[in-house]
Amino acid sequence: MSDSAAADTIIVLTNLPDREAALGLAQELVTRKLAACVNVLAAGTSVYRWRDKIETAQEVPVLVKTRAALYAEVEAAIIGRHPYELPEIIAVPVMRGLPEYLEWVVAETSISIG
Repeated sequence: MSDSAAADTIIVLTNLPDREAALGLAQELVTRKLAACVNVLAAGTSVYRWRDKIETAQEVPVLVKTRAALYAEVEAAIIGRHPYELPEIIAVPVMRGLPEYLEWVVAETSISIG
């Protein structure tokens, strides 16, 4: 299962404007089994161009460990809670990882029947 678990596992990256919003998103995603784990990192400074101006903002990075099959639902949940006009939402495939961890991600984001 570990090869298929790696193929199915993705990390979704986003940034939120504050820790409270990031923790709320993390709770929702794990509660709904859309993520096995969500890391809410320390705030950092983002520098970017928006509407022909250089902007600087404090943001809280969020890393969502999930399955590729759930990406659309994760994206919708992020958009539903995100205050930005154009939120960063990027999915990165997991190429390799500890097989037991990847299997755990798949198990925690699968709905068991029975």
